[in-house]
Amino acid sequence: MTGKVIGKGPLRGYLLEEVLAWLLRSSGFEVLTHRDDHDKEPWKVLKADKNGLLVRGRGAWHQVDALGQFRYVPPFSLPVRLFVEAKYLTSSPVGLPTVRNGHGVIHDVNEGETTTLTALGPRRPRTRYRYNYAIFSTTGFSKEAQDYALAHQISLIDLSAPDFEKLRDLVMTTADTVHAALEAAPAAQRPKVHTMREYLRGPLLDMYAEDVNLPDAFREPLDYLAQALHSRSKLGLVLAFPAAPFVLGLASENLYGFVNYAREHPTHAVRLRRINQAASHPVWELRSAEDPDAYVLRFSLPERVEAWILEQDEGMSSRTRYVKRSMLSTMTLYWMDGDHAQTFQLHYKPAELRVTD
Repeated sequence: MTGKVIGKGPLRGYLLEEVLAWLLRSSGFEVLTHRDDHDKEPWKVLKADKNGLLVRGRGAWHQVDALGQFRYVPPFSLPVRLFVEAKYLTSSPVGLPTVRNGHGVIHDVNEGETTTLTALGPRRPRTRYRYNYAIFSTTGFSKEAQDYALAHQISLIDLSAPDFEKLRDLVMTTADTVHAALEAAPAAQRPKVHTMREYLRGPLLDMYAEDVNLPDAFREPLDYLAQALHSRSKLGLVLAFPAAPFVLGLASENLYGFVNYAREHPTHAVRLRRINQAASHPVWELRSAEDPDAYVLRFSLPERVEAWILEQDEGMSSRTRYVKRSMLSTMTLYWMDGDHAQTFQLHYKPAELRVTD
């Protein structure tokens, strides 16, 4: 690799995407590579180029840094895939351009051709998938980005809350160490970011790539990152799916406290309250209604999303008010136990979803 060294911010974001891919495995998502597409052209929808993975859209191929697929197909639906984009910033929130770009990509790939009418040979349908897009940010999201994401069903997950501090620090330390090694290495000996990501997926995700070798200056900090994450197995992030146009990222310093309780009570009532924490957006806390000390899960809601949930204007029709309440009365969570997916449902009364600070 020659030329300018990648900046610290983008490098942190790339490593954070790999860490998130590791965390999201517990929610039933598996990281995809071009090797997971066994079709040949013109039916292929995934392929590799020199910079990583490409996904076929209706009008173009799109580069994706981290792509996951849910292990099980929902009834009467298509296989679900998730684009994961992470922004590791230190001051400014993620703005509208990032979310607009995500919508452009997701719209194109979900409009992909269903048949190969222009292809020679058998005209069988091309496999279809339902693609979704989630953007993770260490500094939150601008109001314009929130409005656009809510309108176009792009999920925004804020990682600025204290529950993610250890994770943020670990990624920053590793990225800065790798960045220093890149600056010290001769241009011709600098590995590509894609190569380093491929290497990290070996010890982190047990996805060892062939012929990927790194000098010790790059290999050792990446090995440390993977080892540190595995040793902190209690630190967790699990996706919650309300019947709403977004997903929630629930965090806990002891995720297995929740999992153990939920295994005994796969469907249970919960209580929600807003708490005072230093974060880019309001932080909400979720506990069992029956046993509040059993576990604690927290998530951050961007203000525009929070307002959409809490809005109870007098001018709102009763039907709209009912739809909002019914959409947000249940969260569904999936937990992978080996090859078995466990389903948990958390019920709450939307009337309890109130600002209590």
